[in-house]
Amino acid sequence: MYLQTTAEIRQGSIGRLMLLPLLALVLAACATTSVRSTEFVPAVQNMAPADENQLLDIGVMVFDPGLDEIKEDELERTNFEIRRAESRFVPYQLAETLQGTGNWGVVRVMPNDITAFDILLSGQILLSNGESMILKVTASDSTGRVWYEKEYEEKVSQFSYDLVQRQANDPFQAIYNTIANDLLAWRNQNLDAASINNIRKVTELQFARSFAPDIFGQYLSTNRQGITQVVRLPADNDPYMARMRDIRQRDNLFVDTVQDYYQTFAMQMRVPYDSWREQSYHETLALAELERSARRRFLTGAAAIVGGIAMATSNNSAAQAGSLVGVGAGAYLVKSGFDRTAEAKIHIEALRELGESLETEIAPKVIDLDDRTIMLNGTVEEQYQQWRDILVQIYQTEIGEIQ
Repeated sequence: MYLQTTAEIRQGSIGRLMLLPLLALVLAACATTSVRSTEFVPAVQNMAPADENQLLDIGVMVFDPGLDEIKEDELERTNFEIRRAESRFVPYQLAETLQGTGNWGVVRVMPNDITAFDILLSGQILLSNGESMILKVTASDSTGRVWYEKEYEEKVSQFSYDLVQRQANDPFQAIYNTIANDLLAWRNQNLDAASINNIRKVTELQFARSFAPDIFGQYLSTNRQGITQVVRLPADNDPYMARMRDIRQRDNLFVDTVQDYYQTFAMQMRVPYDSWREQSYHETLALAELERSARRRFLTGAAAIVGGIAMATSNNSAAQAGSLVGVGAGAYLVKSGFDRTAEAKIHIEALRELGESLETEIAPKVIDLDDRTIMLNGTVEEQYQQWRDILVQIYQTEIGEIQ
């Protein structure tokens, strides 16, 4: 009968003690806690000025979907079609929020920056997965002055997808309200009445210059810093400016019809998009937990194998027996980690399949003019470019009549 020496008993005890922290880590891998809260930020409604000429018009550009900025570990779980659809949906929601505050003039979503606006908002979607949204927004005015560039991040809870709550507000409405509040705060802190009047004059002359640079280019100058200033103003009875204001009014009417496209698009997108976002919210949480669990299992599994191998080198038979348990448990945990990673890929694939019903096509548009009827075809961006080309032709015809 073999009797263990005191040293061997001590080595076996040490071996068993080495496994205790590993077992504790394994048990800890089964328990997680996630605490979330939703704090709704309301949009500030400033008192509107008595003079409507003090209301600045805002053009919200279609956002950059941010596809080139997606990190490598996020590529598999990002649906490119949904992100492209969001690049139209997000600016529409922002424009609606800004218009609803009553703090500005007209707020319109624009496919490009051809038309001059008093304020131009451009943005990029950095993250959007149903749980979190990160937007990078740049605000500037027609003079070329950049107001600010800022990243906005919002993380929502399950409460945001409650049916009653969702009917009242977009799940990420707080991020749009925050942008609107920042824009208003910057205007109130940095612009007086004279500055606002100057911006509006620059906007009008920039629009005129885009149609007739030879005539209206002399009224503006741009310094080395890229800031545009008014050199002088046209006479009140200038016939060219009168024609240009008529052209601008026609352009504004077409810009309003462009909004109908974005509104229809947003309405058609809302039901499948809300469904996708809610499911994506749960999938994102499940995926994050699976990845955490897999990572813990890899780490604890590797540690168990290392500990088991260390004990296997011992001369103690009990320690050697414990090493078999440690190596076996470690191998199981590592395999379990691989299995959970495979399960995570199933969730990623589910996220991709949710966006197949989203479409971004636009029907041809027929416009009746005084002397003809025209049809615009293609995307909204292409149709707007066709419209601008037609406006140039109309303006040149009317200027020829003056001359």
